[in-house]
Amino acid sequence: MTVVLKGGRLLDASGERSGDVCVDGVTGQIQDVGPDLSGDVVLDASGCVITPGFVDLHTDVAEPGREAADTVQATSEAAAAGGYTAIVVMPRNGGDRLADLADLEALGRSAACEIVGAGTVSIARDGQVLAPLGELADHGVSLFCDVGVGIQDDLFMRRACEYLVGLEASLGRPLVLAQHCSSAALAAGGVMHEGAVSSRLGLPGCPAEAEELMVMRDITLSRLTGARVHFQSISTAGSVAMIRAAKAGGLPITAEVTPHHLLFTDESCAGFDPATKVQPPLRTAENVLALRDGLADGTIDAIASDHRPHTDDAKERPFDEASSGAVSLETGFAALHTAFVVDADEGADPIGTAIEGAQHRAVVPVAAEHRRSLAELVALLSWQPAEIAGVADRHGCLIEPGRPANLTAIDQTLQWSVDRSDLRSNARNTLFQGWTMTGRNRHTVKNGKITLENGQVQR
Repeated sequence: MTVVLKGGRLLDASGERSGDVCVDGVTGQIQDVGPDLSGDVVLDASGCVITPGFVDLHTDVAEPGREAADTVQATSEAAAAGGYTAIVVMPRNGGDRLADLADLEALGRSAACEIVGAGTVSIARDGQVLAPLGELADHGVSLFCDVGVGIQDDLFMRRACEYLVGLEASLGRPLVLAQHCSSAALAAGGVMHEGAVSSRLGLPGCPAEAEELMVMRDITLSRLTGARVHFQSISTAGSVAMIRAAKAGGLPITAEVTPHHLLFTDESCAGFDPATKVQPPLRTAENVLALRDGLADGTIDAIASDHRPHTDDAKERPFDEASSGAVSLETGFAALHTAFVVDADEGADPIGTAIEGAQHRAVVPVAAEHRRSLAELVALLSWQPAEIAGVADRHGCLIEPGRPANLTAIDQTLQWSVDRSDLRSNARNTLFQGWTMTGRNRHTVKNGKITLENGQVQR
């Protein structure tokens, strides 16, 4: 069966042009690109921009173990609805054994996007004994992470870096150590950003320095060992400055930021709404602006969802007892497109319009110097994270014959409102409840198969 995405503009790393795309559902490849193509199934992409599918570097999946919060299938459907054709699943439920990856792969066979398993750096993520990194790398793992805890011990981090550098040399392909940057000692007990707002609310704070100390250490160890280090969910101005300097010095450093850290400030926590409790915590407006500077100058390489599903029971508790995290696979692109890309009349505020009638959140308006083109936003969501994840051979590719058919069609003009009850993920812990978004994915194609058609997930 052939599928044609018809009537759209094409956008990839080579630029923009007009044309239809015909994909082969059997081979999973792009068969032809050009005007007036025909096929067995035609997807109306008129008015859309067809891009390589998005790749998420930082997805939590509750299954196995917490299926009440979410499943692999539901998470993948949320991803397909958000334009993703691949998600890197964090190893919270294993990841230090080949059997863990095999279980994840089995769960992912019928998923609506490719499920890419990350490996842990240490056994049980306890920072004591190295995981079997060689076996995991031989199996195809490219990204290793002790998600949620980070590697606290300096010497252990050095040994892990050295080991991965050696493995990379023997395998001849990049291996990345992804780091959750938080000093456990400094962050202990903190439930939001430490500052004036936490003091006013009487909530224990997590200082920016808890993140920045680990960023500084790992940049130093990357310089010492030559290891590729990827910083997850950075949130502070100090982190941006250090990563910028490290890149200028030629170190193999990359970094990601989440949609919520680019938009919301710690003032959002003033209502004690547990939806605003995330990790790392929402920071001050000054930190938000520094993160946007990092996007503008290329210091930050990717935007990742840090999608963390929780049941209502785990989330709807007193602020200091609630679980941390938010779901954003389905809403992340639209929120970013609304805030950073949508053209507004002079003096208009796209974010102000988006949040009318929504629950109160402290959102920083986007200044002209921080606005991004659609091409710049898609790069941060597609081919740049694909490179870091080690999946650039099949995701984020140029839209041309013979390439893997992992694509999404974006309707930039569609307006829609976020209703948590309509989200594809089983979890409902969104920060964007009530937002009026502009822009949404109309179609998604994974390996030549339609996973989203006219906004409806295809099973």
